[in-house]
Amino acid sequence: MFKYLQKYFAVHLFGHSRQRTRLVSKDGRCNIEFGNVGAQSRLIFFVDIWTTVLDLKWRYKMTIFITAFLGSWFLFGLLWYAVAYLHKDLPEFRPSSNHTPCVDNINGLTSAFLFSLETQVTIGYGYRCVTEQCGTAIFLLVLQSILGVIINCFMCGAILAKISRSKKRAKTITFSKNAVISKRGGKLCLLIRVANLRKSLLISSHIYGKLLRTTVTPEGETIILDQININFVVDAGNENLFFISPLTIYHIIDHNSPFFHMAAENLLQQDFELVVFLDGTVESTSATCQVRTSYVPEEVLWGYRFAPMVSKTKEGKYRVDFHNFGKTVAVDTPHCALCLYNEKDARNRLKKGYDNPNFVLAEVNETDDTKM
Repeated sequence: MFKYLQKYFAVHLFGHSRQRTRLVSKDGRCNIEFGNVGAQSRLIFFVDIWTTVLDLKWRYKMTIFITAFLGSWFLFGLLWYAVAYLHKDLPEFRPSSNHTPCVDNINGLTSAFLFSLETQVTIGYGYRCVTEQCGTAIFLLVLQSILGVIINCFMCGAILAKISRSKKRAKTITFSKNAVISKRGGKLCLLIRVANLRKSLLISSHIYGKLLRTTVTPEGETIILDQININFVVDAGNENLFFISPLTIYHIIDHNSPFFHMAAENLLQQDFELVVFLDGTVESTSATCQVRTSYVPEEVLWGYRFAPMVSKTKEGKYRVDFHNFGKTVAVDTPHCALCLYNEKDARNRLKKGYDNPNFVLAEVNETDDTKM
């Protein structure tokens, strides 16, 4: 019990003083940067312009949105002004009374900009209009109409796609702050709790994990961020989770687990990062989303289990108390997985009996040879 208390205070009181470098933050963001990327590789982002625009932050996206419309209005305003200038429709040329302009009522750059705005957004006030006098003006009108529709479709589609991305749905999926190690079903397991804060379900949910650590191969090669698969299950498996209430997922620490040779005494000295992924399909939009978080050794509590949080009321309803979502309770737990399996093997050997066919029981008469 003293070891558990020592571990608890070391994690909760002094654990924050040691900051480990992690690849994935608790909210799922990746801590990685790319260096020495060539100029040709950067141009690839402009080839996939749709994904590039979707991945931009909102301040940059709104800047592009405003610049695209204002820029196109002003550019075509200059072109309309140039048409009027070349056709001598402006007042400074003093056109005759029977002069037919290319565009009625364009008196300068301001009125040309207003006509460009009216044309592209199809306002149509009726005061300025194109006449049949100039084929250039008709061609420019058709060109601006087509380009205006393209800009509207692209920018409005990018804004709508940005709003409806399933990344925001992932914000309503939360993991427990700590992972715990305790016995479950007679086996030593690493347990994590995950909850869906919405009543709408995630369809075809699948959960799995990756253990990231630095390893050295037999050839002497050092591999940073070496990935090892970690299988997480619930009582019904790890496919198609019924995610209506918080679930406690667990990883069985057996001989094939990378946690098998770890113990309660040396857990804090280990250097690893456990990344947990939850993939699913949003029920309302049919869009796929992924939620991820990570755990470092200071966030893994050995000898604890999660407190219950689902109860049944007198009215027959099931109630979920999120106050106990991250609460842990100390329990008796073997200090290593190897000790637990050795203990089980010893019990199994004691239960087994072996018959010796050559053994003969001989009766011996007891005599008192001792003389006082």
